[in-house]
Amino acid sequence: MKYLSIMAGLAWTALTVMPATAADPMRFGLCYDLTKVYTFVTPQAAQAAKDYADLLNLKGGIEGHPVEMIVQDHGNEPQRGIECYEKLKRDGVMVFDMLSTPVSRAVLPRIMKDGNVMIQSLAGRGDAVDGDVFKWVFPIGPTYWGQASNDIEYIKQKSGGQLKGVKVAFLYVDYPFGQEPIGILKTLAAKEGFDLQLFPYPLPGNDQASAWTQIRRFAPDWIISWSLSNMHVIASREMKRNGIALDKYIAVNWLNEVDIGNIGAEAAKGIKRGTNVAGGSNHPLIQEIIKELYDKGKGNGDRKNLDDVYYNTGLAIWSIAVEGARLAIKKDGWPLTPEKIKNGLESIKDFNANDMIAPVTVTAQDHGGGGKTRIEMWDGAKWVPQTDWIAAYTDDVWAVVKAQSAEYAKSESQK
Repeated sequence: MKYLSIMAGLAWTALTVMPATAADPMRFGLCYDLTKVYTFVTPQAAQAAKDYADLLNLKGGIEGHPVEMIVQDHGNEPQRGIECYEKLKRDGVMVFDMLSTPVSRAVLPRIMKDGNVMIQSLAGRGDAVDGDVFKWVFPIGPTYWGQASNDIEYIKQKSGGQLKGVKVAFLYVDYPFGQEPIGILKTLAAKEGFDLQLFPYPLPGNDQASAWTQIRRFAPDWIISWSLSNMHVIASREMKRNGIALDKYIAVNWLNEVDIGNIGAEAAKGIKRGTNVAGGSNHPLIQEIIKELYDKGKGNGDRKNLDDVYYNTGLAIWSIAVEGARLAIKKDGWPLTPEKIKNGLESIKDFNANDMIAPVTVTAQDHGGGGKTRIEMWDGAKWVPQTDWIAAYTDDVWAVVKAQSAEYAKSESQK
């Protein structure tokens, strides 16, 4: 809590470990919610970004240029997010991440007008993967539509290759984040013939009793859940109360080790999640961060966060952003411009951040990188992959993307 309170009050910079250099820095702007809604993920993601910058700087930065990760709080308030963007833009930042759907949506028009780059992994508009329309936005990673489609593919695999008659419950918190997969799930239900029923519950997510009573009556084969943080803990209690096996539950990626601890490691056995990053601290990049920073007392936060999947998520996001900048410098030289960074990101090919993510390939048309996820199951002590990295029903997902991005383009042309 002390670490969080420090973060909440300050905008801080990851330039703490750096060899002497006269080269100009490469600045990245992290406008994050450090105080309100997304505090279950932002401390770990910001810590990872700072650690990664320090590690890079120990090695001479990006092609000789030191890295600055500038972190500022927006409290999940769109206007404060806009103010953060404008301030950091004046400070020379050209690459931004908001890690908040409402703030990303609020800043997006300015990003598009100014021609700056917004990294938008796991938040914001799903149709922004359409690089033909959203030229400056890079939601590298799976959209929620893609993640839900991959969940259906897993259920299909577990159902002998066909879904006709399979009963799928969609449990979701009833606001835009939770509602987002409904369209694609309905499309796939019509296509594959499974029985889909929707079970919303209200914010803040503490009262799920009515939804679970209805789910018990539906008696689903599988439950796909679009919930966050402690909402999963409450769901696990409701499942136990209603006599529903936990191994039917497939969570969106926002289920982490803290949630497992709150459910209870043994009690959580069998629960599943879709994920876009490999969890745990046994990856080469994290091991190097431990050796070079934490073992020397130079880490940027609590060491226990290194075993949190949200730390890995932050590393994945910023590994991709840095790779785009590196390619930009190699390809077009310094000084960088947003256009050069955009071209660098669009030249990323089969990049997996030391096997932390499925290989991503970004193009001018596809700013998502392929949309692969995998299903993992908690075995009582660790997460065990249940699938390879998969991207299923991509034609259906892109049909939704193109339909919505076309609506956006039309509305913009009429302004």
